Amino acid sequence: MDAPPAPTATRGGGPRAVCLRYCAATAAVFLLLLALAAGRWGPLTDADRRIVVAFHSFGVLHPGWTRVNRVLSDAVWDPATMRALLAVCLLWLVWRRAGRQALWLGVCGILGWALQHAVKAAVGRPRPHWPDPLATASYAAFPSGHAMTAAIGCGALLWLFLLRCPRAGTPWRAAAWALAAVSVVGVGLTRIYLGVHWPSDVLGGWLLGAAVLTGTAALCEPWRTSAPRTPRGRRDA
Repeated sequence: MDAPPAPTATRGGGPRAVCLRYCAATAAVFLLLLALAAGRWGPLTDADRRIVVAFHSFGVLHPGWTRVNRVLSDAVWDPATMRALLAVCLLWLVWRRAGRQALWLGVCGILGWALQHAVKAAVGRPRPHWPDPLATASYAAFPSGHAMTAAIGCGALLWLFLLRCPRAGTPWRAAAWALAAVSVVGVGLTRIYLGVHWPSDVLGGWLLGAAVLTGTAALCEPWRTSAPRTPRGRRDA
Protein backbone atom coordinates (compact mmCIF):
# COMPACT_ATOMS: atom_id res chain seq x y z
CA MET A 1 0.00 0.00 0.00
CA ASP A 2 1.40 3.43 -0.94
CA ALA A 3 1.41 6.08 1.75
CA PRO A 4 -1.09 8.88 1.09
CA PRO A 5 0.13 12.28 -0.06
CA ALA A 6 1.03 14.98 2.40
CA PRO A 7 -1.84 16.83 4.06
CA THR A 8 -1.32 19.87 1.81
CA ALA A 9 -1.81 17.85 -1.37
CA THR A 10 -5.07 18.23 -3.22
CA ARG A 11 -4.60 15.43 -5.74
CA GLY A 12 -7.54 13.04 -5.55
CA GLY A 13 -9.18 14.94 -2.69
CA GLY A 14 -6.38 14.66 -0.12
CA PRO A 15 -5.07 11.82 2.04
CA ARG A 16 -8.41 10.97 3.64
CA ALA A 17 -10.03 10.45 0.24
CA VAL A 18 -7.09 8.30 -0.88
CA CYS A 19 -7.43 6.16 2.23
CA LEU A 20 -11.16 5.73 1.68
CA ARG A 21 -10.57 4.60 -1.90
CA TYR A 22 -7.94 2.08 -0.82
CA CYS A 23 -10.24 0.84 1.93
CA ALA A 24 -13.20 0.43 -0.42
CA ALA A 25 -11.13 -1.36 -3.07
CA THR A 26 -9.44 -3.82 -0.71
CA ALA A 27 -12.66 -4.47 1.19
CA ALA A 28 -14.53 -5.20 -2.05
CA VAL A 29 -11.90 -7.71 -3.22
CA PHE A 30 -11.84 -9.28 0.24
CA LEU A 31 -15.63 -9.73 0.25
CA LEU A 32 -15.45 -11.41 -3.15
CA LEU A 33 -12.72 -13.75 -1.94
CA LEU A 34 -14.71 -14.39 1.23
CA ALA A 35 -17.75 -15.43 -0.80
CA LEU A 36 -15.67 -17.77 -2.96
CA ALA A 37 -13.91 -19.33 0.03
CA ALA A 38 -17.10 -19.75 2.06
CA GLY A 39 -18.90 -21.19 -0.96
CA ARG A 40 -15.99 -23.56 -1.66
CA TRP A 41 -15.75 -22.43 -5.26
CA GLY A 42 -14.13 -25.26 -7.22
CA PRO A 43 -11.36 -23.42 -9.12
CA LEU A 44 -10.23 -21.63 -5.94
CA THR A 45 -10.28 -24.83 -3.90
CA ASP A 46 -8.32 -26.73 -6.56
CA ALA A 47 -5.69 -23.99 -6.87
CA ASP A 48 -5.31 -23.82 -3.09
CA ARG A 49 -4.86 -27.57 -2.86
CA ARG A 50 -2.27 -27.77 -5.65
CA ILE A 51 -0.15 -25.04 -4.11
CA VAL A 52 -0.16 -26.38 -0.55
CA VAL A 53 0.61 -29.92 -1.76
CA ALA A 54 3.63 -28.63 -3.69
CA PHE A 55 4.92 -26.69 -0.67
CA HIS A 56 4.28 -29.61 1.68
CA SER A 57 6.14 -32.04 -0.55
CA PHE A 58 9.14 -29.71 -0.64
CA GLY A 59 9.01 -29.21 3.13
CA VAL A 60 9.00 -32.93 3.87
CA LEU A 61 12.15 -33.38 1.78
CA HIS A 62 13.95 -30.34 3.24
CA PRO A 63 13.68 -30.36 7.05
CA GLY A 64 16.27 -27.60 7.38
CA TRP A 65 14.13 -25.14 5.46
CA THR A 66 11.13 -26.28 7.49
CA ARG A 67 12.88 -25.39 10.75
CA VAL A 68 13.74 -21.95 9.36
CA ASN A 69 10.11 -21.39 8.40
CA ARG A 70 8.95 -22.41 11.85
CA VAL A 71 11.25 -19.91 13.52
CA LEU A 72 10.16 -17.12 11.17
CA SER A 73 6.47 -17.97 11.51
CA ASP A 74 6.33 -18.72 15.24
CA ALA A 75 8.81 -16.15 16.59
CA VAL A 76 9.99 -13.43 14.22
CA TRP A 77 6.66 -12.77 12.45
CA ASP A 78 4.31 -14.22 15.03
CA PRO A 79 1.19 -12.09 15.74
CA ALA A 80 2.30 -11.71 19.37
CA THR A 81 5.58 -10.19 18.16
CA MET A 82 3.75 -7.81 15.84
CA ARG A 83 1.32 -6.73 18.56
CA ALA A 84 4.19 -6.17 20.98
CA LEU A 85 5.91 -3.89 18.47
CA LEU A 86 2.69 -1.93 17.98
CA ALA A 87 2.20 -1.65 21.74
CA VAL A 88 5.74 -0.29 22.25
CA CYS A 89 5.23 2.18 19.41
CA LEU A 90 1.85 3.24 20.82
CA LEU A 91 3.37 3.94 24.25
CA TRP A 92 6.16 5.94 22.63
CA LEU A 93 3.62 8.00 20.71
CA VAL A 94 1.66 8.66 23.90
CA TRP A 95 4.88 9.78 25.58
CA ARG A 96 5.55 12.06 22.60
CA ARG A 97 1.96 13.36 22.87
CA ALA A 98 1.15 12.26 19.33
CA GLY A 99 -2.47 11.60 20.21
CA ARG A 100 -3.87 11.03 16.73
CA GLN A 101 -1.20 8.54 15.77
CA ALA A 102 -1.46 6.67 19.06
CA LEU A 103 -5.23 6.50 18.69
CA TRP A 104 -4.86 5.19 15.14
CA LEU A 105 -2.51 2.41 16.22
CA GLY A 106 -4.86 1.38 19.01
CA VAL A 107 -7.97 1.43 16.85
CA CYS A 108 -6.50 -0.48 13.90
CA GLY A 109 -4.91 -3.07 16.21
CA ILE A 110 -8.07 -3.77 18.19
CA LEU A 111 -10.39 -3.63 15.19
CA GLY A 112 -8.12 -5.93 13.19
CA TRP A 113 -8.03 -8.50 15.99
CA ALA A 114 -11.82 -8.38 16.42
CA LEU A 115 -12.59 -8.65 12.69
CA GLN A 116 -10.13 -11.49 12.22
CA HIS A 117 -11.81 -13.64 14.88
CA ALA A 118 -15.31 -12.67 13.77
CA VAL A 119 -14.69 -13.70 10.16
CA LYS A 120 -12.95 -16.91 11.21
CA ALA A 121 -15.94 -17.86 13.33
CA ALA A 122 -18.43 -16.94 10.60
CA VAL A 123 -16.68 -18.83 7.79
CA GLY A 124 -15.37 -21.79 9.80
CA ARG A 125 -13.08 -22.92 7.00
CA PRO A 126 -11.03 -26.07 7.79
CA ARG A 127 -7.26 -25.89 7.60
CA PRO A 128 -5.24 -28.24 5.38
CA HIS A 129 -4.94 -31.71 6.90
CA TRP A 130 -1.81 -33.86 6.61
CA PRO A 131 -0.85 -37.37 7.77
CA ASP A 132 2.70 -36.00 8.29
CA PRO A 133 2.22 -32.32 9.26
CA LEU A 134 5.13 -29.91 9.25
CA ALA A 135 3.40 -27.74 11.88
CA THR A 136 0.07 -27.54 13.65
CA ALA A 137 -2.42 -24.73 14.17
CA SER A 138 -5.89 -24.54 15.63
CA TYR A 139 -9.10 -22.63 14.95
CA ALA A 140 -10.54 -21.77 11.55
CA ALA A 141 -8.37 -20.99 8.54
CA PHE A 142 -9.87 -17.96 6.78
CA PRO A 143 -8.42 -15.36 6.96
CA SER A 144 -4.84 -15.96 8.07
CA GLY A 145 -4.26 -14.18 11.37
CA HIS A 146 -0.50 -14.11 10.79
CA ALA A 147 -0.91 -12.47 7.38
CA MET A 148 -3.50 -9.99 8.59
CA THR A 149 -1.55 -8.96 11.69
CA ALA A 150 1.62 -8.53 9.63
CA ALA A 151 -0.19 -6.37 7.07
CA ILE A 152 -1.58 -4.12 9.81
CA GLY A 153 1.55 -4.05 11.95
CA CYS A 154 4.16 -3.59 9.24
CA GLY A 155 1.93 -1.23 7.27
CA ALA A 156 1.30 0.97 10.30
CA LEU A 157 4.95 1.06 11.38
CA LEU A 158 6.10 1.87 7.84
CA TRP A 159 3.50 4.60 7.50
CA LEU A 160 4.45 6.15 10.83
CA PHE A 161 8.12 6.14 9.82
CA LEU A 162 7.29 7.99 6.60
CA LEU A 163 5.07 10.47 8.45
CA ARG A 164 7.45 11.19 11.31
CA CYS A 165 10.69 11.12 9.30
CA PRO A 166 9.82 13.02 6.11
CA ARG A 167 13.46 14.04 5.66
CA ALA A 168 14.81 10.50 5.84
CA GLY A 169 17.16 9.79 2.98
CA THR A 170 16.35 7.50 0.09
CA PRO A 171 18.39 4.56 1.49
CA TRP A 172 16.47 4.68 4.79
CA ARG A 173 13.11 4.90 3.04
CA ALA A 174 14.03 2.06 0.68
CA ALA A 175 15.18 -0.08 3.61
CA ALA A 176 11.93 0.58 5.48
CA TRP A 177 9.82 -0.36 2.45
CA ALA A 178 11.91 -3.50 1.86
CA LEU A 179 11.69 -4.63 5.49
CA ALA A 180 7.92 -4.17 5.57
CA ALA A 181 7.39 -5.92 2.22
CA VAL A 182 9.64 -8.87 3.09
CA SER A 183 7.89 -9.30 6.43
CA VAL A 184 4.35 -9.19 5.04
CA VAL A 185 5.06 -11.46 2.07
CA GLY A 186 7.38 -13.68 4.07
CA VAL A 187 4.97 -14.50 6.85
CA GLY A 188 2.31 -15.45 4.31
CA LEU A 189 4.68 -17.80 2.53
CA THR A 190 5.73 -19.45 5.79
CA ARG A 191 2.10 -20.24 6.65
CA ILE A 192 1.57 -21.86 3.25
CA TYR A 193 4.92 -23.66 3.39
CA LEU A 194 4.13 -25.16 6.81
CA GLY A 195 0.76 -26.35 5.50
CA VAL A 196 -1.39 -24.59 8.09
CA HIS A 197 -3.14 -22.21 5.66
CA TRP A 198 -4.48 -22.21 2.14
CA PRO A 199 -3.07 -19.49 -0.16
CA SER A 200 -6.47 -17.77 -0.28
CA ASP A 201 -6.42 -17.55 3.54
CA VAL A 202 -3.20 -15.57 3.31
CA LEU A 203 -4.53 -13.35 0.53
CA GLY A 204 -7.67 -12.73 2.57
CA GLY A 205 -5.57 -11.72 5.58
CA TRP A 206 -3.57 -9.25 3.51
CA LEU A 207 -6.70 -7.71 1.98
CA LEU A 208 -8.62 -7.37 5.24
CA GLY A 209 -5.54 -6.00 6.97
CA ALA A 210 -5.11 -3.35 4.27
CA ALA A 211 -8.79 -2.40 4.52
CA VAL A 212 -8.56 -2.01 8.29
CA LEU A 213 -5.33 -0.03 8.06
CA THR A 214 -6.62 2.48 5.51
CA GLY A 215 -10.15 2.66 6.93
CA THR A 216 -8.93 3.52 10.42
CA ALA A 217 -6.46 6.01 8.95
CA ALA A 218 -9.33 7.80 7.22
CA LEU A 219 -11.12 7.89 10.57
CA CYS A 220 -8.19 9.01 12.76
CA GLU A 221 -6.15 10.99 10.19
CA PRO A 222 -2.71 10.24 11.68
CA TRP A 223 -1.00 12.65 9.29
CA ARG A 224 -2.61 15.62 11.08
CA THR A 225 -0.33 16.95 13.80
CA SER A 226 -1.66 20.46 14.44
CA ALA A 227 -3.49 21.13 17.68
CA PRO A 228 -7.18 22.06 17.57
CA ARG A 229 -7.85 25.76 17.15
CA THR A 230 -9.12 27.75 20.12
CA PRO A 231 -12.63 29.09 19.34
CA ARG A 232 -12.63 32.77 18.41
CA GLY A 233 -13.57 35.00 21.30
CA ARG A 234 -12.18 32.64 23.96
CA ARG A 235 -8.82 32.73 25.64
CA ASP A 236 -6.97 29.93 27.29
CA ALA A 237 -7.11 30.08 31.05
